[in-house]
Amino acid sequence: MVNVLRNLKPQQVSAIKGVLFVLALLPFARLVLFTFTDRLGANPIEFITRNTGDWTLYFLCITLTVTPLSRLTRSTFLVRMRRMFGLFAFFYVCLHFMTFIWFDHFFDLAEMWKDILKRPFITVGFTAFVLLIPLALTSTNKMIRRLGGKRWLWLHRLIYIIVPLGVLHFWWMKAGKNLLEQPIIFSAIVAVLLLTRLIPRKTRRQRNAPHAPVKQPG
Repeated sequence: MVNVLRNLKPQQVSAIKGVLFVLALLPFARLVLFTFTDRLGANPIEFITRNTGDWTLYFLCITLTVTPLSRLTRSTFLVRMRRMFGLFAFFYVCLHFMTFIWFDHFFDLAEMWKDILKRPFITVGFTAFVLLIPLALTSTNKMIRRLGGKRWLWLHRLIYIIVPLGVLHFWWMKAGKNLLEQPIIFSAIVAVLLLTRLIPRKTRRQRNAPHAPVKQPG
């Protein structure tokens, strides 16, 4: 499987990326379908809020998974998909925020701001959303060149703050309902993904380097 990923042709990469793009849109298509067929349940706003929030976290976790998997497989294939996964995380968080500002506050910005300041879990979620905006705006090749590689990399390290904030927002929201199973799972996954970044680069290079032949005695 690893060799297959390493030897993919450009046309195959484009085809797989197209399939993943369609799959990433399915949760949104499901929401649209459920909306027009009156299948959002007794509390449609809660259903949409929960669904868009969950998929935001899913795509953030997928984006964080790309680096350790690409190191493990020594393949650049997944790295080419990372930008798309990150932008889908931003797409779903925009839907999540739009649900909050539209259905919860009917675009009353003053009331929305009071709610953000009053409830800590909303404060944390809103902070994560705001921090995601510059990452989405600088995701193009043109912006990478304009910022320069190092500055762009430093900016996009905000993801290591954004994802824990997103999990904390999710945890606080579920804690009020005593539904902690999902937050615990998300916390464990994110903790593992962040801990992989702490493995020293030298250790990773030594582990990934081909072993030198052992000299036989004599």
